[in-house]
Amino acid sequence: MSSTPTAPTAVLLRFERVGKTFTMGEVAVEALRDVSMEIHRGEILAVLGPSGSGKSTILNIAGGLDTATTGEIWFREHRLSDFSPAELTCYRRDTVGFVFQFYNLVANLTARENVMVSTEISRHPMDPVEALRQVELEERMDHFPAQMSGGEQQRVAIARALAKNPALLLCDEPTGALDFATGKRVLRLLVDLKNRLGTTVIIITHNAALAQAADRIIRLRSGQIVETHVNEAPTPPEEIVW
Repeated sequence: MSSTPTAPTAVLLRFERVGKTFTMGEVAVEALRDVSMEIHRGEILAVLGPSGSGKSTILNIAGGLDTATTGEIWFREHRLSDFSPAELTCYRRDTVGFVFQFYNLVANLTARENVMVSTEISRHPMDPVEALRQVELEERMDHFPAQMSGGEQQRVAIARALAKNPALLLCDEPTGALDFATGKRVLRLLVDLKNRLGTTVIIITHNAALAQAADRIIRLRSGQIVETHVNEAPTPPEEIVW
């Protein structure tokens, strides 16, 4: 991994004047423009914005699923923009956990087996049973996705990501497919993981109410950061009115 020790130790991930342009035929679309931000270790960062504002592009670049067109991205002392494809693969495998709006569970595998899919490719995995215990699903570990509610399936997806022991947990609309009460429970789980395990969490959402539980909030519009807000007293998920 290419590295230059410049990032402060409290900063896990840093974007420096990052831009991303997608070319569609003869049309160039700027998804991100001059984005600079820091993600601190052990915090929940909510990235807010309407559809098309660049939220998912930030998530994909932070997770090594995509690369920036301009600017630099630092993970600790490593510059991601210098990584080779093989190094990015290692970064995704060993460092990042992904949670998406739709659970992407394997239908013919049990909850435990779905988590094992993640642990089998990780360097220092958590025991699958322990990962399911962290999301309070140890009693459902031998159930298949079709035997579980939407909220339970999302918690399995979180356990699968958590079992990699990731430094960074990236969540794309993690409550978007859930009802009000279940969404609050999943959000409570993410806050508890941050508090108990020190997991750094980025939540991408268009739901401003959900962001009340975050330590910091970044708002995007048309590919640019228009506001950064430090939430001195995050709202407990159970008290949020959606």
